Amino acid sequence: MTDVLLSGTDLRKSFGATPALDGASMTVRRGEIVAVMGPSGSGKSTLLHCLAGIVAPESGAVVFQGRELSAMSDRERSALRRGEFGFVFQFGQLVPELSLVENVALPLRLSGVRRKTAESTAREWMGRLEVDGIADKRPGEVSGGQGQRVAVARALVTGPKVIFADEPTGALDSLNGEQVMRLLVSTAKETGASIVLVTHEPRVAAYSDREVVVRDGKTRQVELVP
Repeated sequence: MTDVLLSGTDLRKSFGATPALDGASMTVRRGEIVAVMGPSGSGKSTLLHCLAGIVAPESGAVVFQGRELSAMSDRERSALRRGEFGFVFQFGQLVPELSLVENVALPLRLSGVRRKTAESTAREWMGRLEVDGIADKRPGEVSGGQGQRVAVARALVTGPKVIFADEPTGALDSLNGEQVMRLLVSTAKETGASIVLVTHEPRVAAYSDREVVVRDGKTRQVELVP
């Protein structure tokens, strides 16, 4: 398929004697939201980490825009994760010593963007995620829902092609979770970014275009009916 942006084929990965992935495969098309579902311990987070170049599979191939990640140097993969990929984790993983605007600007600063420009861009994204009013606060001074929206702004600030979201609402109540998902999905659609969404919650998976079910390290594709 010519619109495939990212793919993982026959991925295998073990941790000690325990297999996490056992021939898992999936594709992500441009602008598509794919929900990766499965029970705890099924391998879904390991699959996300392999697709994002955080963990190297023992066999199989991960290809992004026609290039295999294993053929890249460590520096090239790091640059890919800073610029082309964005990340939202369950607990936000904001840097507590930095203000929220500094947290959002951090990926730009790591890529060499000057502070004033990076923070100006960060404030624009915080406005789109409806958290610009708390830009100068620190992570410990805001609610979980606000912090997670800041994490979404940080994921989007570089204009990534793929956003990896690992249980992005897992630490939130249902109201805040719905708000985070609404903003994440609407903003990604505006920018044309794809989303790989790991979740065990059907209400979160309902935001996706397609589901991939992971069980015992193997994948099964589920096409959703509009």
